[in-house]
Amino acid sequence: MKHLEVEIMGQSYRLGCPEGGENRLNEAVARVDGAMCKIRDNSKIRARDRIAVLAALNMAFDMADQVPTAASAVSASAASPPPAMPLMSGSNGHTNAQIQTLIQRLDAALGADGVAA
Repeated sequence: MKHLEVEIMGQSYRLGCPEGGENRLNEAVARVDGAMCKIRDNSKIRARDRIAVLAALNMAFDMADQVPTAASAVSASAASPPPAMPLMSGSNGHTNAQIQTLIQRLDAALGADGVAA
């Protein structure tokens, strides 16, 4: 196993990587860094852990849209309601108002110090 030093949102991390996987890891780091920086730059959230959770949820939501599963095929054929909106604005066109509403809900749930109440 090889180890790489990477930087995400200005902080260094030492990550393990299988031989030959360096390019894939660097691409993943770039995606995560970009998602986290976008959230930081477009909101008032400054706590890295909160930004990381929002970025992870948004990326998972985007992946779910790209990779249809058997469950989603069944639900689509059953005419189920559309999926919930993603957590942050992206190529899917959600507005700043929706983002701010989600941030306010997160702030209310976590409290002023960023720790769950």
